[in-house]
Amino acid sequence: MTVSQPDGVTDLGFARLDTARAARTGDPEVVFGQGKTPGQIVAALRALHEAHPDRAILATRLSEEALAECAEQLPDAVLDPVGRTAVLGRTETRGRVAVVAAGTSDLPVVRECATTIGVFGAEPDEIVDVGVAGIHRLLAQRERIDEADVVVAVAGMEAALPSVLAGLVGAPLIAVPTSVGYGWNLEGVTAWLATVNSCAPGVVSVNVDNGFGAGVAAARIARRTAR
Repeated sequence: MTVSQPDGVTDLGFARLDTARAARTGDPEVVFGQGKTPGQIVAALRALHEAHPDRAILATRLSEEALAECAEQLPDAVLDPVGRTAVLGRTETRGRVAVVAAGTSDLPVVRECATTIGVFGAEPDEIVDVGVAGIHRLLAQRERIDEADVVVAVAGMEAALPSVLAGLVGAPLIAVPTSVGYGWNLEGVTAWLATVNSCAPGVVSVNVDNGFGAGVAAARIARRTAR
């Protein structure tokens, strides 16, 4: 049985949902799906949606089974099998974030990031497959990228894209190294080391494959900038 707590917590038995997070930070509570059963994920989404019917609720890192359960039990949810996310409800957005990806192999991270940005109150603009192996593709999108309030650069391999972008645009830039790459790329450590050792000023980096973390940070900056 769902029991509402006076301190802004909803106790589901298997989890204690923070329903006061939006009042403290302006951000919604998010369901991290990894390690949870499909039924637990659906129950958490329903409870959070009941607590905040005026804004979107997000679940991340969903398995195929969890996505199928959400599709059956939550017909109004927007599901993304590539980004492994589910969203209930809608949020008004302000500010724009360019999510720039080196390759289409980075799409799972890109989609997780873009969905998070939308739920957290900014507009995502996905620009995919503009890696430095064909840098003319990136340069052709420079003006579009430069118009964004924040740029998220998603890249695997040697993760050169964030450094190149930081030298082209003046917006805050968040790098997301990914575990995509040939051979022994150390599961993304090579890309992460490249982003934290960038010679271009202004590059900040999140953890490997952490599209969610980058999306939250980018949306917060974009919301404040647009305000």
